[in-house]
Amino acid sequence: MSSRGFTFKRFHINHDRCAMKVGTDAILLGAWANVGGAWRILDIGTGSGLIALMLAQRLAQRTEPAVNIIGLELDEAAALQAAANVQASPWAKQVEIVQGALQQYSAIPFDVIVSNPPYFAHGQDFADAARGKARHTGSLSLAELFCHSRRLLSEAGSLMLVLPTQALEEALAQAAVHGFYTAEKLAVITKEGKAAQRFLLRFSCVKCGESADKLIINTSDGAYSESYVSLVSPFYLKM
Repeated sequence: MSSRGFTFKRFHINHDRCAMKVGTDAILLGAWANVGGAWRILDIGTGSGLIALMLAQRLAQRTEPAVNIIGLELDEAAALQAAANVQASPWAKQVEIVQGALQQYSAIPFDVIVSNPPYFAHGQDFADAARGKARHTGSLSLAELFCHSRRLLSEAGSLMLVLPTQALEEALAQAAVHGFYTAEKLAVITKEGKAAQRFLLRFSCVKCGESADKLIINTSDGAYSESYVSLVSPFYLKM
């Protein structure tokens, strides 16, 4: 991967104008998110448009009604680049990029909302000021994310996030405050035998049972696990 772009099996992402580049968190969420029954999807903080395009690829066989995916992005430069990535993809009719803040955004309800949200606290040093802005929670706190996601979801909708382990307890607490139920919790372990560094989470607007599992990326001998390969192989060129 270069700072300019990343080529997947069915689309290319340019990200040189985006603070946050293509990364493992976004790829995991785009590959894992449960969007089987969704027709309207919102990707909050879409950045380069990666997650939105991954979901469009996964739902490419849908025809009637057409899948509608909105990528919402606060940063103007990133939004413009995401729109260009979408236009260059096979799914320009299914994906729309909107530039603006979640707090002011309104639309008819969505079936699914996904987000790889900002989570580093203020005070952490970033060499790139734009990257710091994209990752600091000042522009979008977890409380705001849950509040406005609940506002924009349908009655039976779902919110899916990828978050670092240190943000898990706050996310679960905010979910409860804003009327969500934890449906799925997947611990992502970078290397077998180590502690989970991030979690993939699905929250439901309706009461449901909770499932918990884990995903190991690398086995103890350094190879990719079968589960990880199965999850991301539809996207990575070399898998």
